[in-house]
Amino acid sequence: STQSTGFQLSRVDLMTLGSASMKAMRVLPNPPGRKMAQRIAVGDHNGVLTCFQMKRSETVVDFKTLPGPRIERLELGGAVGSLQEKIFISSGSEVRGFTKRGKQFLMFETNLSDTIKSMFISGPDLHITGQYIYNMYHNCQDTHFYLSCDKINDMIGIPGSGKEIFPVLGCQDRVLRVLSGSELLYEAEVPGAPETLALFDVMSGFGHNNLIYGTRDGIIGLCTVNKDNPCHRWEIANSNNLGGITAIETYDVNNDGVSELIIARDDGTVEVYSISEGQPKLITSKNVSESVTSIGAGLITSPSQPDVVLSTYPGHVISLTSEVKSHVAQNIISPSARSKLDDLKKDIEDLKRQVLAEREKYQKSAGSDSAISAVVKFHVNDKFTLNPVDANYLLSIEIQMPIENVLLQCDVPIDLLDVERNSAVVSHSACDPEDKNYLLATYRCQANTTRLDVKVRSIEGQYGTLQVYITPRIQPKTCQLRQYQIKPLSLHRRTHIIDGERPMNSLKLTGKFSLGEVHSWIGYCIPEVPDKCPSGDTITMFFQSTFLDTQLECNYRQGSVEFRSDNISTISILKDVITKLATQRKIALNITYELCEESIPHSLRLIHPKLDEQLLLAKKVQLIDALKELAMHEPNLDFLSPEYKDIIQNAEQLQAAFKLQPCHLERLYGMITDLYIDKFKFKGLNVKSKVPMLLEVLDNYELETLIDFFEISAV
Repeated sequence: STQSTGFQLSRVDLMTLGSASMKAMRVLPNPPGRKMAQRIAVGDHNGVLTCFQMKRSETVVDFKTLPGPRIERLELGGAVGSLQEKIFISSGSEVRGFTKRGKQFLMFETNLSDTIKSMFISGPDLHITGQYIYNMYHNCQDTHFYLSCDKINDMIGIPGSGKEIFPVLGCQDRVLRVLSGSELLYEAEVPGAPETLALFDVMSGFGHNNLIYGTRDGIIGLCTVNKDNPCHRWEIANSNNLGGITAIETYDVNNDGVSELIIARDDGTVEVYSISEGQPKLITSKNVSESVTSIGAGLITSPSQPDVVLSTYPGHVISLTSEVKSHVAQNIISPSARSKLDDLKKDIEDLKRQVLAEREKYQKSAGSDSAISAVVKFHVNDKFTLNPVDANYLLSIEIQMPIENVLLQCDVPIDLLDVERNSAVVSHSACDPEDKNYLLATYRCQANTTRLDVKVRSIEGQYGTLQVYITPRIQPKTCQLRQYQIKPLSLHRRTHIIDGERPMNSLKLTGKFSLGEVHSWIGYCIPEVPDKCPSGDTITMFFQSTFLDTQLECNYRQGSVEFRSDNISTISILKDVITKLATQRKIALNITYELCEESIPHSLRLIHPKLDEQLLLAKKVQLIDALKELAMHEPNLDFLSPEYKDIIQNAEQLQAAFKLQPCHLERLYGMITDLYIDKFKFKGLNVKSKVPMLLEVLDNYELETLIDFFEISAV
């Protein structure tokens, strides 16, 4: 998609509140035919609901509630067919309703055992979800119920014929579940875990029953939802490795009569797509450097030009406006505005003096024996997600206050990779692997940095815990610990279908274990396995390696589990780990396996393109210095081959690519070595003494020579 320069967004900060949850901000609609500044309603983690609007470039608060339990969700509702301007908020298991003037008209305790995660209002019907449960209340009476087999990330209602509403649950197992009452109509598979759902605007010309989904790994898709089956219309891949989708809106922001698609991501990127020609096309984008939690659009700062409005995790409400204001007009300050500016400057000076006095008071009291420091509590917005494009994990840490430093410690070998948008300085400390300490690294952040992104590369078969200590720039010094599990098959992710034609190895384990026990073992080994054991006697799950594209099939029931994979190393890792887990519980296992000889050359052919690319890149980088020296002494380089000319022209890109892939070659060599050892381990042979011979073959790499070595070396 190409980006147009004719439509640009400028940032205007409207207000600062407490931290905001996902979808906890909405723009209240104007009555039909009236063009005036629209109100914005925001709920924050302090439990405060704030409703405000802009008048003459100033923020005017219509009402503000008292602090209370953290607000998780904010939705608009009203009588069917009327203006949807009543504000509904959820806190814990309670739902409250307010008019646009701030009068509370509803306080409803749902008695849900879980916190309400998502909410949808349709006239007298209240649809809510917890982590696994969906409930519908008609006039506050419990009417419908559904239990999902995996976590529900978001929920929305699709209008059907008449007053019928079809709730759609976006679930962690990469499925949209469409309900009718308490019954599941069908499941629609999507390419990632759907993080947020939105209705497609009628102005777009696609009709009422269209749903846009945004996934945790940054994919956007449109599908039509009806009673029978879904119809996938289009999909936008995350080709630039941007953040996961956090919010979606459709609105005509450039006044062309057709709604645009507005996307917000957790890395602060806001994108506007044109959808008038069917397929989306990127018009413009803007990065606000803060995780976006909610997005809306409307007449915010101008009665004629629509703005995009968003709330961010640190609590900022921001308007992105396309209106071009005259620089001359901006520099003219009215006497009343100047007076207010002077008052604000005085207030700031007073606050500075108060802070200084309190700091001196604290320093004096901190030295006494009786003094007790009050530990400042702070909330951390963190994510540890697998990027399927480059098979690395992205660790995102965000807090409301500036970060001083982040310390990473890990008990298994992992690599830390650079992220372009990072300004932090990293320093590595010496570690002793014998003490199970493979990594100790500190990221020192620049002033006012509230977000840190780190790429982590793991090795399958090496499993343990990554510990992250976050220290903000506050007094007294305090620190929070976050822990992330590196699983044995850390580079695998859920998929819905596998290729049945591939050569598959199988491993079967039987013994006196329950369905819950074997489910917990699989969850310990592989990411994206639901915490709760799905219902049914026999469960089947499919997984795919994001690095090699090999596949894994798991079939399990009480007393029996079978794994099938085209990669023998995957089978070997599962055998070792599950045997260890069963031994800890004193459960005896009967192990049978079938090795498919054809799977070895198949796996080597999957590794081949990556290995070939890395070897070629390494050779090109080695030639750069010599070719540059030649270019300095030779005025005419026409005698060079096109390949060498290409190396000189693209030297910077080649060196950058080489720098971005440290230890990549070693990682591939390690996979081939593991494959070699695992093949013969299943035959009862120890071939570790022949690994140096294998490395010699790799140094003079040819695919067919390597395949031959695997076949004849143990003879």
